[in-house]
Order: sequence, then structure tokens, then C-alpha cells
Amino acid sequence: MIINDVKISDPQVTSRIIIHGGAGNIRKDNLPKPSYDAYRAALLSVLSESQLLLSKPDATALDVATHAVTLLEDNPLFNCGKGAVFTRAGTTELESSIMVSNGYRKRGVGCMTLKTVKNPIKLAHEMLIRGEYVDGGGAQGHSQLSGEYLEGLAKKWGLEIVSPEYFFTQRRWDEHIRGLQREKTDESGKSDHDPSWDGQEYLPQGTVGAVVLDSFGTICTATSTGGLTNKLPGRIGDTPTLGAGFWAEEWSQERLALPQTVYHQPFLSWTQMLTNYLVSGVGFAENCLPQRLLPMITNTAKVSIAELKPRPIRHAVGLSGTGNGDSFLRLSAIRTAAAMSRFSRIPLATAVDAIAGHGGELERSAGDRWSKTGEGEGGIIGIELVDTKSNVVWNYNCGGMFRAWVDDEGEHRFMAFRDDY
Repeated sequence: MIINDVKISDPQVTSRIIIHGGAGNIRKDNLPKPSYDAYRAALLSVLSESQLLLSKPDATALDVATHAVTLLEDNPLFNCGKGAVFTRAGTTELESSIMVSNGYRKRGVGCMTLKTVKNPIKLAHEMLIRGEYVDGGGAQGHSQLSGEYLEGLAKKWGLEIVSPEYFFTQRRWDEHIRGLQREKTDESGKSDHDPSWDGQEYLPQGTVGAVVLDSFGTICTATSTGGLTNKLPGRIGDTPTLGAGFWAEEWSQERLALPQTVYHQPFLSWTQMLTNYLVSGVGFAENCLPQRLLPMITNTAKVSIAELKPRPIRHAVGLSGTGNGDSFLRLSAIRTAAAMSRFSRIPLATAVDAIAGHGGELERSAGDRWSKTGEGEGGIIGIELVDTKSNVVWNYNCGGMFRAWVDDEGEHRFMAFRDDY
């Protein structure tokens, strides 16, 4: 099958989706029930519409992830698109990114300091697919672009351009003003206030994102943000930075496939365990295994170790981060989690816990500034594919993370905290 000029293999897996709407100092005492209900309704609506699109036979992870984030960008509840936060100068500077586990030359792109593109995620989408052209559709082979030239490409490519006033919302403006007021210096000329975090109010530090696995086994991660409240103009965060706020990749891992008859012999648990190690042939077995076990592995099944044939196992992961982007940048947090899973051969959920869970690397990176500045706060969502089996993962170290996903039974789920509101 050919989709967007890319060859796609036949469907093999059950499609999956998880989305997030930001993380940070979200607590039940600063998130009134009506606000909680609004976030819940919005994320479940996006999830439902995106899942319906994903269920179509030719649906791709790239298109569905783009669609989901576009819906979030159009909703002023979230810190992206219409609901983006303001810089110290009272302007909006938007960021977006997309990455696929396979199938496109660039695989991942980031868009930065956007001021007039209505849906930054659509621009990231265009950057990715136009990368298949010799000149990259005008973007050349670059995976990251920013500013006026990039916005010129967006206009050339037919994306909707709006005036900067489109992104204004009173809620974000009020947060901007309050943050600047807290930052005012005292009589000594010093200030210990962070205009993007006060420990009480939920000031968005995060992003929105979607991670999607399609039925062809491709994973796409799409992320969009307005950045930190009262960030410096020109600041670039983790969202458009490859490896810091997003990542997707796939690889093959060799393993030995025993003939079916072996699984019906005695000492099954031994055979399951030992086949992961018997990659050096009979010589390895003769030197390292008790002699009494050799007949169980070779003679009983009437197959020699040398006859075992490797069978590659397909692995794929996709991750999207949300939170204090500068902390994610310093750790290359998302790629670090993916690399831990790939090279240490641990479940993706375990790797995400080590980075974004309580006591994890993000939290530790803040040092004695933890719980004082918002530094280190954040969360990660993701999907892991091993062979044809998939798993949705998430974790966070702060007050809460807005997230919605389709669980293993096909039920649509939403959570902001670790338990119900």
C-alpha cells in the first residue's frame, strides 16, 4: 500500500492512541470542578474523534496525530494555538514538532518562534512530508526552522495565516500580568519569584501532544506549545527540539526461534530462559551448561542449537513530553528514555518512570530548586510496540497531567491526577 508516496506494509497490529493537555502544578485545590470537567470533556472529545479516524482501514499515525493536536490548538483551554501563553513582551511565539518511527526521510521536524501560523502542527506535518522532495519543498533537508522564513513557507504551502491578535485570550493575558507583578523586585533589588510558576496557581508550563500507533505498526508523536508563561522572546524550548521534547524510532532485535516441538518438551521454563543466550552455537552450550541438560535442549527435541534460526523482532517507540521545557532540554529527556528502553532492553514504561516519575532524573535535575521554581516538573506519554503487541505508557512528577487514552479493552479513559477528582 502507498500512502503519501510512502510504502506501507500490510496491517499487523491494533492501533492505539494517547494524548496529553499539559502538566505542572495542577492540584485539586487550584483546579475547580467546573474546570476539571471542561478539560475532561475537551480531551475525551478529541480522543473520540481521533480514534474514529484511526479506525479507518488506511489511517496513518501521522495524519491522526496531526488531527488530534490541531483540535487541541483550536481549543483555548490549552497552552498552544488559540490558548498559547504570552512572552514577557506580551507576544505569542509558538512551537510544534512531529516525528514518525519510520517511512519519511526527515522522520522528525521542529518549528519555532511562529507568530502568524494558525495551526503550527500542520506546518510541522508539511515540513515532514515535503522533505521527500529533492528541495524539501523549499525547506531543503533541514529538520528545524524558525521565524519569518518558515512562516513564509507556511503561506506558500497554503496553510492558514492569522494576525497575532488571533491568539489572544483574556485568561492567558491575566496570567501574564500576574506573573510580571510577582517578579517585581523588593527594596533590596532582589527577586526570588519565577514569573512562570508561583507554587499555588497552575500556570501552564506544558504543551499538548499526541502519540499514535497505526495498524501498520508506525508510531507518530506530535507536540505543540506556547512555551512558558512570560518566557523571554526568542526562547526555544524542548517541544521543537529533537530528542528533548519528542522522539519516535523503531529497530529490529534478533532472537532465536525454537521449533514448535521444543515447546512441548519437559523443562519448558529452562528452554524459554536459555534460548535468549544460546546464540554462539553448540560450543557455547557444551562449555557452559551442565551435561545433564544438553539432551533436554538438543536430543529430546531432535534439533541442534546450530540449527536455530534468528527471527527479528520489531520494536517501535514514540514519546511526547510536557512540563518545564528547559529541564527537558538539559537532559535530552525524551531521547534518553527511548535509548534506555532500546539499549538496556527494558520496558518503555520503566524508562519513562526513571525520567519523569517521582524521584526520577527530571526531578533530580532541579536539585535544591525542586518545588521552588517549577524546574524539573513534567510528564511523558508514549506508546511501545514489541512485535505486534503494544502498550500505552505515561508518568509525571508534579501535581498532575491532563491525559486521555484508549485502554487495552478499548475504553476511553481520562485522568488529571493519579486518582479520580
